Amino acid sequence: MMTAADFDVSELLENLEIKLKQAITERNITDPLMIGIRSGGVWVAEILHRRLTIKQPLGLLDISFYRDDFSQIGVNPNVKPSQLPAQIEGRNIILVDDVFYTGRTVRAALNELFDYGRPSQVLLAVLIERDGKQIPISPDCAGMRLKLNAGQRIKLTGPDPLAIEIQYVDAVA
Repeated sequence: MMTAADFDVSELLENLEIKLKQAITERNITDPLMIGIRSGGVWVAEILHRRLTIKQPLGLLDISFYRDDFSQIGVNPNVKPSQLPAQIEGRNIILVDDVFYTGRTVRAALNELFDYGRPSQVLLAVLIERDGKQIPISPDCAGMRLKLNAGQRIKLTGPDPLAIEIQYVDAVA
């Protein structure tokens, strides 16, 4: 059984930073725009944005209205506006999220991004990639890959301090 003590967030951030620098170099990404997916992805993106000294302001994306379960769950009372630059068309984007699980959050984020314009390329960076992918999307960089048992989920808490919790969810009968 894993506990939060099994995760060193600063080590995961360092691993992700190294992989991200390598991917940026390999893909010849210049003057990127970094965008964090609310809320945990924004927390991770804020740290990476500083460490990578990205010149462009950090973009913030709230995908609430782009979720594929929106009609089932309704409006989240904490919906915040996305904050993106006017120009997405032709830009190199680094999209950041905290935990990659099914791929549905990233799909929703890509749908929203493309409503603003067609980026040149999108590089996906996540702090943790866990098992459970449901659609054909995968991160380009992950601080850690993780397999969890049935009934477990992972949650990033923060922003200060940034920490990881393993939560147990009751199975639906």
